[in-house]
This record gives sequence, structure tokens and C-alpha cells, in this order.
Amino acid sequence: MPCLVLTVSDSRTRETDTSGQAIASLLEAAGHTVAARELVPDDPIKVADAIRAHLGRKDVSAVITTGGTGITSRDSTYEAVTGLFDKQLDGFGELFRMLSYEQVGAAAMLSRACAGVVTGCVVFVLPGAEAAVRLAMEKLILPELGHVVRETSR
Repeated sequence: MPCLVLTVSDSRTRETDTSGQAIASLLEAAGHTVAARELVPDDPIKVADAIRAHLGRKDVSAVITTGGTGITSRDSTYEAVTGLFDKQLDGFGELFRMLSYEQVGAAAMLSRACAGVVTGCVVFVLPGAEAAVRLAMEKLILPELGHVVRETSR
């Protein structure tokens, strides 16, 4: 499946973006392609615009974001992306927090990881921590990505 990898951060650069790189590497290792990889600041308008810019492209079947899912004043990815959702995949966030709890304990409740469908494109919203990205990719996204994309196109 061709994917957009979108890093949301005020402090990371392409060179220091280990989470975005992990997503891209894991996708490619699983046989998927990275159609584009972008970095945008923690600004809800810029995040939403970056996603909208890729909707409808035949070479983007899924969007995977990393960063901006916490509760600090600058964390706005959740608000930016959930406002775009036509349908929300509640189970993704629930399962992610359950798996995170096993690794980080009660701090898992601070994550606002989520997923949904925007104009027929599945969007996964992941935390910025590389360990969290790897957990979501390996346990949830990669095992079901093809299935989820097929379902959104029916």
C-alpha cells in the first residue's frame, strides 16, 4: 500500500526524525511504499492542510502521522485530524492504549492516538515517541493495513 508519512513537530528535522524514519522503514520492510514523507510544525491548520493535499491521490492509500498527540498546549494533531474524519476507528486508539499500558503503565492514558477515514483514505495518528510508533506499526497497523485500505475503498 502506498502511504504518506507525516511528522508533526516544532523541534525535529528530517535528520532527527527517528519516528518518521521508523514508520517509513517498517512500511518498506513489510512491502509497502512511502509515496511521500513530510514534516510540518505543530499547527492544526498546517497539519490538516498537509493531509488534505494528499487526499484523492492514487499513490496514497493511507496516511500515518507521528507527533502532537499528547496533552501539552502545542499538541494539536488530534484536533486537526479528527475534525477531518468521516468515520473514526475507535478500536485503534483503544487497542493502542491497551498495548501501551503493558509497556508504560498508567501514562498510556495520556496518548490520544486515533485512526479514521477521510474521503476514503485511512489516517492513523500516532504519538511522537519512536517506541510508541514501533508498537503501533508492528502490532496494529502493519498486520491490518491492506485489509483496512480495502475496506475503505468498498
